[in-house]
Amino acid sequence: MVKDLVPRIHFYDQDFVDMYDRTWVWLDEIWHQGDKDGPFPEGYFTHADNGIINLFDTSLSSLFLVYSNQSYSPYSMIDYFYAHQAEDGQIAESYDISTGLPVLGEDNPLGLSLPLLSYVEFVFYHKIGNKKRLKDVLPYLEKYFSWMQQSCMRPDGLYSVPYAATHMGNLPREGAVYTIDFNAAVAVFALYMSYIGDILNDKELAFRYKRIYFSVKTRINSMMWDSEDRFYYDLDENEQRIRNKHIGAYWTLLAEIPNDEYASFLIEKLKDENEFGTENPFPTVPASSAHFDKAGNGYCGGVVPFCTYMVVKGLMNYGSFIFARECAIRHMYFILDTLHPDAEKQGDAWEIYKPMGEGPADVPDGTENRRRYLPMLGLVTISLVIENIVGLEISLPRKTVNWTMQSLEEMGIEDLSLKKNNITILSNKNARGWEIRLESEKLYYFTIHLLDEDKKKTLPIPSGKCSMLIDKL
Repeated sequence: MVKDLVPRIHFYDQDFVDMYDRTWVWLDEIWHQGDKDGPFPEGYFTHADNGIINLFDTSLSSLFLVYSNQSYSPYSMIDYFYAHQAEDGQIAESYDISTGLPVLGEDNPLGLSLPLLSYVEFVFYHKIGNKKRLKDVLPYLEKYFSWMQQSCMRPDGLYSVPYAATHMGNLPREGAVYTIDFNAAVAVFALYMSYIGDILNDKELAFRYKRIYFSVKTRINSMMWDSEDRFYYDLDENEQRIRNKHIGAYWTLLAEIPNDEYASFLIEKLKDENEFGTENPFPTVPASSAHFDKAGNGYCGGVVPFCTYMVVKGLMNYGSFIFARECAIRHMYFILDTLHPDAEKQGDAWEIYKPMGEGPADVPDGTENRRRYLPMLGLVTISLVIENIVGLEISLPRKTVNWTMQSLEEMGIEDLSLKKNNITILSNKNARGWEIRLESEKLYYFTIHLLDEDKKKTLPIPSGKCSMLIDKL
């Protein structure tokens, strides 16, 4: 039943297809149907059925719910947080659904979270295509960022937040006052706010946030980059670098902070098996770290799907499609091997995986390795499968679909809804050679890019069915 509601993917490894399908089934099992007069008119889900909705979980979930053909809309969940924004602009990380009151803890008294909302709204725009929504949510985003500046920006222009706001569990970062991941995430927020300004043709907004972005970027490059180690580090209270490598530094790739030279040094460490290039990429701390644990030990060496997603997306900003795809595929195999450890035993999906072998990571006493933690799992098994493993980049407002393929393989997507236009794109080999079959209800523009053959072609795809032979490109 669920398969009829969401797009169907095709891939030469059927296990990947099954994992994609299984994620949607698991989501359907915990999805609460909407009530038009309730707080979630289009429905919602939470990982733990405890009556608490979490902004971090909701933001992550939104990045794959956009592929549900609106069967599981992310709008209600995100809009819930806008509706509960305080006068000063605060949007707390968690709320009690029954009371609408923020849930604040001693480890994070202001309810700060990684600022992902502008990135999420940018993704909404390109996957669902509602420009009016950007105008409607802009006041909430601006107030939220202003509150964050007032709450945690220090005189040096960097941001200081509780460790809990970075969502990195037991990651060892003692003494860190200015964390690289949170500051780079602030840069991500400002960068995507400037993009939203460009979309809305609001030059003042775009310029204002570009200026904020470059200010944060400059400080990160001048204060947090270590030219000897060729890496970004957290800073202590005296703005001295704490030479303790961790995966949070790779937020800088997503924020487009390093120049090409710096980025090449960071990417080398992702490929080095003695650093972040473990069998299951990428551990939260490198294999060379004194804190690294082969069993995972939570965020002291475990592999976290959200971090993998963040690094893969960052790599794409620096033209590393092939390496990013390879890492996404490798991580998928570890998810699959943990789900099916052998023919007679049924496993499961988890929040944190081991870096050097199959199975869930060990976690410290008193903490939990969350089972079927869909906000993170779906980022890999749905978003990365469509965008990086199959290789489709979709923009509804531009009416474009770009398909990047390392080499010709039998794969594609079927019945993906681009608003009121269902499209199907499949590649297969027949007697005439490699063929791409396309089906659409409306005109759109299709770009095929074959990396191994250095072929790239953009064509208008008319309504109806058509096909193209790769040899004729």
